[in-house]
Amino acid sequence: MPLHAITEVYGEAGLRQRFGLELESFPQAERERLGAALDLASTLHAADRRVREPYLNHLLRVAIRIIRYYQVRDVDVLVAALLHDAVEDHPAELAGLAPDTSYEKATEAALNVLADRFNPRVAALVRSVTNPAYDPRRDRHEQYRQHVAESLDRDPWARVIKISDFTDNGVGVIHTPLERAHRSATKYRPLVPKLRELIGRPDTPLSTQAKEHILDQLDLAEERFAAILDD
Repeated sequence: MPLHAITEVYGEAGLRQRFGLELESFPQAERERLGAALDLASTLHAADRRVREPYLNHLLRVAIRIIRYYQVRDVDVLVAALLHDAVEDHPAELAGLAPDTSYEKATEAALNVLADRFNPRVAALVRSVTNPAYDPRRDRHEQYRQHVAESLDRDPWARVIKISDFTDNGVGVIHTPLERAHRSATKYRPLVPKLRELIGRPDTPLSTQAKEHILDQLDLAEERFAAILDD
């Protein structure tokens, strides 16, 4: 069953069950690390929502997609996938700092926490998919796309996390209200050609089958963006 369909029918409980099934073939120590990452994500995002659903659903879908459809079993990548929004959304909370701590300071401290609790590679992967502080004088969407292109250009494994995140937002755009869908399509549509190019690179650590699946999903996302923006 597609991940968004599981979400619609069974909600967070269904996604947690599916995640658990995906982990059954992992060694016990790796399951424990992933369980710790999920617990941390659940705590940090407990009050967060994505319109009609708990934010955790998005994180679970991103991780499950990487295991099931991208055939990746690298636990550092999966831990980073579950925590890919933790630093960006809750840096001060993760670092144990005052809520009014500057974003830059809190971000660095939060990444250090991830390096200590998991390992430096997990922290580096999360850094690659964490948005920097934006210049208020420039267009936010343009800065977002520039950051994504630059960070993924130098970090092949971060591409795996980001493309699953993008797929969840892009293909899943039909599951959001029209006004939000229009904003998402405007933000994400110009990034599709760059993501295609990045996925096609020889150093992107995915099988040919996984790359073909991703390219099909990018085509579907672009069709949905076009339907929203071009009508």
